[in-house]
Amino acid sequence: MSFHTILIANRGEIALRVIRTARAMGLGCVAVHTGADADAPHVQAADRAVRVPSYLDGPALVAAAVQAGAGAVHPGYGFLSENAGFARACAEAGLVFIGPSPEAIALMGDKAAAKVAAAKAGVPCLPGYDGADQSDAALTREAAQIGMPLMVKAAHGGGGKGMRLVTDLADLPEALTRARSEAEKAFGNGALILERALLTPRHVEVQVFGDSHGTVVHLGERDCSVQRRHQKVVEEAPSPAVDEALRTRMGAAAVALARACGYVGAGTVEFLLDGGDFWFLEMNTRLQVEHPVTEAITGLDLVDWQIRVAQGAPLPLPQDQIHLTGHAIEVRLYAEDPANGFLPQTGPVLRWQPAPGLRTDHALAEGQQIGAGFDPMLGKLIAHGPDRDTARRRLIAGIAATRLQGLRSNLRFLAAVLAHPGFASGAATTDFLATDFADDPSLSPAPPEPALLAAAVLVNAGAPTARFGFTTGPAPVLTRRFECGGTVHAVTLTLGPGPRAQVQDGPLVELEGLADGLAQLRVDGLSRPVPVARDGDTLWLGDTPLTDVTLAPAEATQAGGDGRIVAPMAGTLVALQTEPGARVAAGQVLAILEAMKLEHPLRSPVAGRVAAITATAGAQVRARQPLIQIEPEE
Repeated sequence: MSFHTILIANRGEIALRVIRTARAMGLGCVAVHTGADADAPHVQAADRAVRVPSYLDGPALVAAAVQAGAGAVHPGYGFLSENAGFARACAEAGLVFIGPSPEAIALMGDKAAAKVAAAKAGVPCLPGYDGADQSDAALTREAAQIGMPLMVKAAHGGGGKGMRLVTDLADLPEALTRARSEAEKAFGNGALILERALLTPRHVEVQVFGDSHGTVVHLGERDCSVQRRHQKVVEEAPSPAVDEALRTRMGAAAVALARACGYVGAGTVEFLLDGGDFWFLEMNTRLQVEHPVTEAITGLDLVDWQIRVAQGAPLPLPQDQIHLTGHAIEVRLYAEDPANGFLPQTGPVLRWQPAPGLRTDHALAEGQQIGAGFDPMLGKLIAHGPDRDTARRRLIAGIAATRLQGLRSNLRFLAAVLAHPGFASGAATTDFLATDFADDPSLSPAPPEPALLAAAVLVNAGAPTARFGFTTGPAPVLTRRFECGGTVHAVTLTLGPGPRAQVQDGPLVELEGLADGLAQLRVDGLSRPVPVARDGDTLWLGDTPLTDVTLAPAEATQAGGDGRIVAPMAGTLVALQTEPGARVAAGQVLAILEAMKLEHPLRSPVAGRVAAITATAGAQVRARQPLIQIEPEE
């Protein structure tokens, strides 16, 4: 199983992560890319690169590895990382698949079969349905027997896709439709399972590793309870809810399952934890997005372990020599707007400056265009400390020092989550964001502060050395209007003398310096540096985009109930569920927009009649593009 070159069958930050370790081990690296990713950072970092039609095109990936002379394939996570057919195709082509056997992938990838295997290995499992009859009638009948609340889950997927929580049996038909559709698109298989849902558990997972010599160990647990729509937001290790006795029990259960399926390589056994009881959720037969927190507390390189095990070497350490030191927390940086329903965002990366002192796994570069074709995760920020609170405070400070301009992100939201008393106490469960955090200001649009609007006027005027506001008469007073997030905000200022502006009934703002993408402001005497970037007519001050529309033609302001449905983001209109002339109810789903691998139902804002439809199913649409017009009922 000797090899000297690895093809990384993935993109983005995980491809760069694998390249980093492979290089340190003296191995050659081959990247793959689609046309859109031809100049991506992972392509630039590799020794060679091969273009493929898609990251999901298994035959093309295998052919690329053979063509480039690679001896092994690392799948990363996502895409084909848990595809047994791809692992088998690699082996048939004489390539080492850096992961478990196709048989283990197939067993654990089938959630129904995985639960049977877990039960046989003595791992506790929740009641549910995993039968072959996938008709809506059968699923509805079984759901009634299991009882509410209920989780509908893709049988062959993960990552929150193809998953719906149902608390009322009347909502089951739509949940089945949406979950099946997402599962088919994401995993090529629409089969579903049903499972009794726990509403307030913790999500705790155990990192396991096996080698080809029969040894299996665990590397402690990670707590991934802070989630939104079943997508992990914050991950930490160790879990604040797990003591040494519970860690031993959960670790033994995870190792037993891995050993039962002859597991080789890195894997994660996920559990739901409620008090001192835990239940099997699923096993991910790959490296996890959150593996850096385990690396931080163990001091181990998990990709290094993956490669060595794939080469046939025994695990580097036995169980009794694996120790956990300190605490680590990771947050996922997403291109999304938490204040606008977490809508995915697209746009150019105008400025990207990761904070010093954090481990930041990413594949961002200034000038890069973030589109709607891939998952919205941009990277991960990780902090480690001797204890949980130190790691938490270091991560909050690091987020504040991270600069990302050109598109909206969830940075403010992440900092707010980490600072929330519920998280700080270590008590957060899977319902934390929906309950304790539901009213946090980071989840609602907030107008730009007047000082920032004044700063935009000063920055737009040019360098501080200009004779800004010079006049021999009274100090000029002016009003400027800025568009931000679809809303126009006005500020009235008294200018000068010099590069300064007094906001009416507000602060005095002075521009003391403007160079190297940084505006040095003084607001009511307090110094304040603000990053500056431009995208056409839009000025970014910090993470706030401002467009001066003072001289733009006036437009009639539409009320919220005007009956218009516009695309909330760029994407593909995968379904239209109405037609001109149809009568619709308020809240009725009229269309489905797919963007960044998720489906977003578009609902009627009012009851009325469909007056016009201006797009067709299958069409690519831009953000804010009008799609449907409803004539409201009188």
